[in-house]
Amino acid sequence: MTHRVRPYQYYDVAISICSTCLRKVEGKIYFDEGGVWLDKRCPEHGREQVLIADDVDYYRRSREVFIKPSEMPQRFNTPIKHGCPYDCGLCPDHEQHSCLTLVELGDHCNLACPVCYAESGPDRPLFHDYDRVVAMLDAVVANEGEPDVVQLSGGEPTLHPCFFDILDAAKARPIKHLMVNTNGIRIAKDADFARRLAGYMPAFEIYLQFDSFEKEALMELRGADLREVRREAVRRLNELGISTTLVVTLKKGLNDHEIGSIIDWAVEQPCIRGVTLQPIQDAGRNAGYEKGRDRLTLSEVRRKILEQTTLFRPEDVIPVPCHPDALAMAYALKQGRKVTPLTGMIDPKVLIEGGRNTIVFERDESLKGKLFEAFSTAHSPRSGIDSLKSLLCCLPKLALPGRLSYENLFRVIIMHFMDAHDFDVRSVKKSCVHIVHPEDLRIIPFETYNLFYRGDLEERVLRPLRAGRIVTMDSSD
Repeated sequence: MTHRVRPYQYYDVAISICSTCLRKVEGKIYFDEGGVWLDKRCPEHGREQVLIADDVDYYRRSREVFIKPSEMPQRFNTPIKHGCPYDCGLCPDHEQHSCLTLVELGDHCNLACPVCYAESGPDRPLFHDYDRVVAMLDAVVANEGEPDVVQLSGGEPTLHPCFFDILDAAKARPIKHLMVNTNGIRIAKDADFARRLAGYMPAFEIYLQFDSFEKEALMELRGADLREVRREAVRRLNELGISTTLVVTLKKGLNDHEIGSIIDWAVEQPCIRGVTLQPIQDAGRNAGYEKGRDRLTLSEVRRKILEQTTLFRPEDVIPVPCHPDALAMAYALKQGRKVTPLTGMIDPKVLIEGGRNTIVFERDESLKGKLFEAFSTAHSPRSGIDSLKSLLCCLPKLALPGRLSYENLFRVIIMHFMDAHDFDVRSVKKSCVHIVHPEDLRIIPFETYNLFYRGDLEERVLRPLRAGRIVTMDSSD
């Protein structure tokens, strides 16, 4: 008797949500045609097949090799009642503490970006008052003790009337690394404002939108031609020596051909410590894209890095162990214009077993020898070791030879945020990028916040789902 064989390779069961009604549905993950697919079926709205990776080998490594023990926050914020993802806050069923926590200062912005998750803009005047923002900062500290990274976001946070008072409050708390997520307009146009920012160094960083060198892409993503604004902002940040990460929102077929040129340009800028690449499908005011095959996945972004720049090899761009299927990293050290990739030298066991947010390089004699060989000129192994103060996203403190410091760091991060189409409960339980709810101070994974908890969504969408009722989402949600 000959048995029929399915045309794909089954990999795992999955719990997802229907992209139409957001109810939980069962699905499976399988490999086919070199891709990784999520196949799910809603009783009301039928079947969905969604591409979640275009590299089976990389996906399997992220699931099977780069796994570290779960790390909990110091407290949880809400009980388990309805099951993930309907109990966010963080609930005791969540499997990761906050590596990076966003504190949004309000909805007001001087841009109306078509891709904005919060749909911020000039017509939304709300800012949270100073006391509310301080309470949000205190909530992060209560959860984490010494938060790894806190990012002030918005809207446009630099427009907040108490902006520098908020920076002072954040710096007075035991936050290891403070970031400001900005479109750069105020930095570019207000020299006194930029100079004042420099006073918050060290352990302070600008998270600067920098999506493209091309007008057409910026118009589609941001609704404005910001080329000169971004270059002037970087010029000022270089002049003042303010650590900066370029943040690139990537859309398939629009600006993904610029990945290599942005990375190569960033390496030339003294202030830039790295580039964060955030692939989207469509979001915010642009929501409503066709699901299925035409998606920009994390693995495709990784492949484009390797195709478009010679800086990194495949072994240098690896999963981040705290949330490996949503985060990838490549680290390098630079002295002047010389850049040497670092992550490919590291045994994955060092990443996975190195303890809380720490890679302990000095325990790896072969790696230490390579580092000294690559970076020592007048220095010897006996000349001492300086530690980099703080890195991002479960990435570690590095022990390095000689007088190297945070200024010698260059990193590329791929940060993928799930949407209603590729949502996976297993993955969201490992999310380490969180956001503070401004009203009740719950700490919520970024993806579920935008699906269920932002604005009136909890009342309008989540409450009916918790009660077992179906709510059909329209294109504005």
